[in-house]
Amino acid sequence: MSEEDFRALYERHVGHVVSGNMKAALADMVRENLPTVFDGVTVPRGEVNSFEIKDIRAEGDKQIGETVYDTPEGVIGLRSIWELREGAWKAAALENFPAGNRA
Repeated sequence: MSEEDFRALYERHVGHVVSGNMKAALADMVRENLPTVFDGVTVPRGEVNSFEIKDIRAEGDKQIGETVYDTPEGVIGLRSIWELREGAWKAAALENFPAGNRA
């Protein structure tokens, strides 16, 4: 998958999060990681006022996407780490990063 293809996939994934389509967002994730992937991580859980994709990059054999979400509960910096699984890129891990004061 080219960098442009991953960017399109990641932008679509962020769109699912922003629109509240959690079923589609979860479908982009590694199924066996779902029971623990959200442990200790703050994620948007409902309305998103605005968002900004901060970075999309390759790191070794993984792809990384970073987005800042402005939600009614506060600003969330969320990094997703994507792995190639059975020919498809899937989000395998999530972590927060400092997002500053606003998106």
